Amino acid sequence: MLPLAFGWQNVLFANWPVDGDVLDAHLPDAFAVQEFDGTGWLTVVPFTNVDTRPRGLPAWLGLPLPELNLRTYVTVDGEPGVYFFSLDADSLLATIAARLTHHLPYYNADVDIDWVDGRVEFSSYRRQPGDRPAHYRATYWPTGEPFESEPGSRAEFLTERRRLYTQAPDGSVRYTDVDHPPWTLYPAEADVEVNTLFEANGFDHPGGDPLLLFSPGTEVTTTRSRRWD
Repeated sequence: MLPLAFGWQNVLFANWPVDGDVLDAHLPDAFAVQEFDGTGWLTVVPFTNVDTRPRGLPAWLGLPLPELNLRTYVTVDGEPGVYFFSLDADSLLATIAARLTHHLPYYNADVDIDWVDGRVEFSSYRRQPGDRPAHYRATYWPTGEPFESEPGSRAEFLTERRRLYTQAPDGSVRYTDVDHPPWTLYPAEADVEVNTLFEANGFDHPGGDPLLLFSPGTEVTTTRSRRWD
């Protein structure tokens, strides 16, 4: 995958504590669950990529790409990062490219996102044939005062990630480094009408209410995908 530049906007982090053994059963052997407060975490992240383009090109050449993902937090040889169980995006070309060049589990979906009266309206409907259906529809919005996460805090653990890991078909681990300014975060609320992402990825729906965080966004650059040695 080429090094990329884009913006992440209107981001919701919906975070559930999940037993580490449950997560470990869904991970390749190369990855270890990273815990915080004695538990692993599953996070649903609806948002939109804006001005998506190869790094070095001007923003006006970039394309919008709304997206929904389900992720957890792992280490490889002690180095922390994000592991994605699924990523749904509204672009057939982008999903094919990401699968072929980066081995990310992207799925083609109808995804809509809009800002209406101070709230984000988001919906995603997976349309890729032959895969488990995954539907998500929610309205979410920021509350309270903005903040940046404190070092060592739970908010930092769940949001300030600078690496993603994947596994190639030959079993090798690959990684991409991600660079962006610290997130500006808000407490958040959400009305979720439909969410079948957990079931689509083989999980029971976690119990209890999630920890919700919102960010208006940040600018992002990535490196190429590299093999982990």
